[in-house]
Amino acid sequence: MLEPALYLIPVTLGDTPIDQVLPAYNRQVVLGIRYFIVENVRSARRFLKNVEPSIDIDSLHFSELNQHTDRRLIDAYLDPLRQGEAVGIISEAGCPAVADPGADVVALAQCASLRVVPLVGPSSIILSVMASGFNGQSFAFHGYLPIDEGQRIQRLKQLEARVYSEDQTQLFIETPYRNLKMMQTLLQVLRPSTHLSLAADITCPDESIHTRTVSEWKRLLSAARSDEDRQRLVPRCPAIFLIYK
Repeated sequence: MLEPALYLIPVTLGDTPIDQVLPAYNRQVVLGIRYFIVENVRSARRFLKNVEPSIDIDSLHFSELNQHTDRRLIDAYLDPLRQGEAVGIISEAGCPAVADPGADVVALAQCASLRVVPLVGPSSIILSVMASGFNGQSFAFHGYLPIDEGQRIQRLKQLEARVYSEDQTQLFIETPYRNLKMMQTLLQVLRPSTHLSLAADITCPDESIHTRTVSEWKRLLSAARSDEDRQRLVPRCPAIFLIYK
């Protein structure tokens, strides 16, 4: 029987075969849990069915945690754990509690001295740092940058300054349909010699991870003659941008 704990259950970053990115042990854990805290019930149910097609989904209990959830309700999600049941957290992509609302539940569990068990799985943040060639001993992830163009430019200048003053890799994300606009802004704002890495669809069949200087990215995009060429360079899919000196 699975020991009572809050299990942080990673999921795939896309339509990647589960056995390619998740250990077999995770399946054993999943099959021992009846109570799940999830970002989206439908996608969580789909993930669990992919883990084990024979799983009895209707016997499981799901509590939804996302931007619409009343934060006053979250503590009650841990009641099964207090009563001796194992509870699992499932994110929409990658690892729970990393750039993810599951962190709120983990914080409550830690404050209550409840056991928290992180499971191994893909993290786009860590994988992009690994593949970028940038400083992996000091890096900072900033989520989404401001939408306002003036604020965004100011923020990018601040992050580039930290690259040079602190020798620290800077990471952030953008919505897929704005990836090209973000790239154009980066090439406008950053120094020509600054290195920029774009990691897209990590672990997926169309994975693309490239590191170039800003001046090299400018040359490549200038040479692109069609939208298709530009999309090959800057895919319209989940991606992480990284900058370093």
